[in-house]
Amino acid sequence: MSRTNFDQLLEAGVHFGHLKRKWNPAMKPYIFMEKNGIHIIDLYKTVAKIDEAADALKQIAKSGRKILFVATKKQARDIIAEKVGGVNMPYVVERWPGGMLTNFPTIRKAVKKMGSLDKLMSDPAYNSLSKRERLQITRQREKLNKTLGSIADLTRLPSAMFVFDVTKEHIAVKEANRLNIPVFGVVDTNSDPSNIDYVIPANDDASKSIEIITDVMTQAIKEGLEERKVEKLDEVEAKDKKPAAPKGKKTSARKGEESESEEAATAESAE
Repeated sequence: MSRTNFDQLLEAGVHFGHLKRKWNPAMKPYIFMEKNGIHIIDLYKTVAKIDEAADALKQIAKSGRKILFVATKKQARDIIAEKVGGVNMPYVVERWPGGMLTNFPTIRKAVKKMGSLDKLMSDPAYNSLSKRERLQITRQREKLNKTLGSIADLTRLPSAMFVFDVTKEHIAVKEANRLNIPVFGVVDTNSDPSNIDYVIPANDDASKSIEIITDVMTQAIKEGLEERKVEKLDEVEAKDKKPAAPKGKKTSARKGEESESEEAATAESAE
């Protein structure tokens, strides 16, 4: 069963592409027709691609790995922060910090710096600092939180990246490609899908389009996380039910080892 349907996508305006003169020829396989100078995306293909991407994200989440969402355009920020944050996945909705993936250790240092500032601000000695010093620390903390707060829990490189508007986020896509991190991308008719592993042909400008696609992806991630939790509980229960070896009885392997020792000792005394 499909995770979404044609009518839902149609109502959200997912099928509206860009002007014909702005199109990227590489998107031709996903274009249904042209109407009033605007390319119309084939929603049947969009449905299939959404399902394919959602199933893949579910498996990644189920394995306990992280998916980094990137959407710095204004109409996507609040949607991504709310829905992706709700499933505890990292996201970037402010400016993409160059080198975030390719120079990940430096980014982690900045995140740790944010933690050390938190510790400093909770220390009683903080209040003894001058007003100017406290203000500088507060501003520094706010600046770091704005760009890195949403990835504070990303302790290692993500296993996948999900991007809205692959043209706008081309630096992020390039870094992921360089590190062989699979890229899931919502690709409009003006973009190049060649560097995207999971292409979702769709309107990447309308907030309703962004919201419905994000809903499907986060729901799939939620399913993966829940299945992972159930499997872990089953493992714990199975472990608890496993019968312990009876006390005072030696296992057959142990008996075998002792028999061999006794035989060796007998042979030595005979010599």
